[in-house]
Amino acid sequence: MPHARVNGENLYYEDTGGPGPAVIFSHGLLMDGTMFAAQVAELRSYYRCITWDERAHGRTAGAECPPFSYYDSADDLAALLRHLEIERAVLAGMSQGGYLSMRCALTYPDLVRALILIDTQALPEDPAKIPGYLQMIDVWAKQGLPDSIADAIATIILGDDAPDARVWKEKWRHWRPSNLLQAFHTLGSRDDLSNRLGSIGQPALVIHGDRDLAIDLPRAKAMSDALPNARWVVIPGGGHAANLTHAGLVNPHIVRFLSDLSDD
Repeated sequence: MPHARVNGENLYYEDTGGPGPAVIFSHGLLMDGTMFAAQVAELRSYYRCITWDERAHGRTAGAECPPFSYYDSADDLAALLRHLEIERAVLAGMSQGGYLSMRCALTYPDLVRALILIDTQALPEDPAKIPGYLQMIDVWAKQGLPDSIADAIATIILGDDAPDARVWKEKWRHWRPSNLLQAFHTLGSRDDLSNRLGSIGQPALVIHGDRDLAIDLPRAKAMSDALPNARWVVIPGGGHAANLTHAGLVNPHIVRFLSDLSDD
């Protein structure tokens, strides 16, 4: 299995290879690179598609998880691109993946051709949602993941009756407490990027499900409006992981956006 040893991490990644422009996909909290399988299948004939598992997640996660920020994850993304000898890429990120992708664009602008931001935001976590999250995570870390909390998390991320819910719940049951606690601490302690979005001049596609329970639609719209060169798309019926649950609606927008970049 391919890993890149960078920044003291052993990052798991998958790379379709090929001569086309590079698109690197960064997943959301509690997810992993496989959540972009439908996008990779759609794009791989024309683009070099890279997915990876971020710190504390998936096949990158170790036995312990030192403290980290999304700027550290942005450094990881930049280092992975250098490891793969990619000079410039489109950064596609869902939720947490969007947080680190925007920070990468601010820190390493020359690496970024464009951004695809899916169900994400520039603001810190909504204070009204934090107590509920902390309560669930405390029980999970101390007692294991009960069905009631697994169901609640699946509803938040995937929506109601998602066909892949069983697969993700099984993955969540294998999380180590140290990774879980640090991942949520990173989520809750991130900074506000709102006043810095004007510095991100690359083309951006902002996609948001209109039934996203984790990030309210107005928060995403405010981010899109503040980006100088953004295209706004709402996915009817889409939840927090719209690219996973509503790929048939999301993929055409991504294909069109990437095609327009090629015409520049």
